[in-house]
Amino acid sequence: MDGRKLALGDVGRAREDARARAASSEWMPYLPPASAPFAPDEVDPAALRWAETVAPGGYTHLRVARGTRIRLIDPTGDASASVVVLNAVEPWERINVADTQKIPWQAYLGAGHPLLSGDGRVLATIVADTSGRHDAFCGTTSDAWNERKYGDALPEGPSPSGHGLLRLAAAKHGLTSRDLPPAISFFQGVRAEADGSLAWQGSAGPGAHVDLRAELPLIVLVANVPHALDPRDDYVVGPLRVVAWTERPTGEDDDVFHASPERERAYRNTVAYAELAGL
Repeated sequence: MDGRKLALGDVGRAREDARARAASSEWMPYLPPASAPFAPDEVDPAALRWAETVAPGGYTHLRVARGTRIRLIDPTGDASASVVVLNAVEPWERINVADTQKIPWQAYLGAGHPLLSGDGRVLATIVADTSGRHDAFCGTTSDAWNERKYGDALPEGPSPSGHGLLRLAAAKHGLTSRDLPPAISFFQGVRAEADGSLAWQGSAGPGAHVDLRAELPLIVLVANVPHALDPRDDYVVGPLRVVAWTERPTGEDDDVFHASPERERAYRNTVAYAELAGL
């Protein structure tokens, strides 16, 4: 009997501790999303479908419907969001960084830029951008890179790698490392120099945001880790905020749809796929 009482007491203390941690932690989704303290001014909080603060060195993931608008926010100027998006219906279709640069004839990400798959479809569109400091060249950090620079890359350690966190996020959707293409990065800019080298530009400062519009149902994977070219010796990264709400996918009445012949074909490919699949 004494052992049973002790066991019940241990369970009670564990329950109290877990609930206290949940109540005090800011590194988790807000449920309901309307309870988040950082809803965009132009959005009714009741319309939010996702609201979360991602810890420095943390990750998040979610499936979103076609037409969802996802806002990434850098509150301190030190967030660095490594992002992978995949077709939630057929996850083997995923972002292709080369086509994302080639089809718009633009290597630098910004408002109006489509994020393309290797199948010639637009997975998402950047519909707003107050940062202008992004990267589609370097991908995210690897385990080997972080071990060499920081001495550790374990997801639960002090300096997790971007790829390690994206592997964890992908596993939540039945995906493996083989399903992960090179990521794109938001809030820490990189530019190509005349000699072909890549120069880190850092962030645009606190408060910048970038909005993505899901053109298909998506699996969204995000790792918030220092950029690979960040010259600082320490593992420096700030919190990342994510909010999402329902809108509509890009249509023929949007300027980006007709921005170039190549983009129009990509959007038409996307619309045809979605309509045939009943999405």
